[in-house]
Amino acid sequence: MPQIVFLPHEVICPEGAVIQAEKGESICRAALRNGLEIEHACEMSCACTTCHVVIREGYETLAEPDELEDDYLDKAWGLEPDSRLSCQSLVDTEDLVVEIPKYTINMVSENH
Repeated sequence: MPQIVFLPHEVICPEGAVIQAEKGESICRAALRNGLEIEHACEMSCACTTCHVVIREGYETLAEPDELEDDYLDKAWGLEPDSRLSCQSLVDTEDLVVEIPKYTINMVSENH
C-alpha cells in the first residue's frame, strides 16, 4: 500500500503527516479519509483549484493531467511545474511526498 507524506502545513497538518493510500485513490480522497481537511470546494469534480498540491517526490508515477485539469491548474495560486489538483491525481503503487500550498484561490471561503 503506497504512502503519502504530507509536508508540514501550518493549519492542516502542522507536524506533517504520513498516510496510507489505496492504489487508484485520489490524493484528496486519501487525505480526507485520514483526517487531513484539504480544501475541495467543488467536491472533487475538477471545477476549481482549491485542492491544488505540489508533488515534491513521485510526480512521474502519476498519470498525466488531462486538458481540463491543466486549464484549472493555470488558475492556481503558486503554480509550480509539479503542481496537480489532488482530486484528479490518482495514487499508483509508489510513495508520494506532497506539499499543500499555504494559500488557495477560493472565492467562496474568504476566512482563510
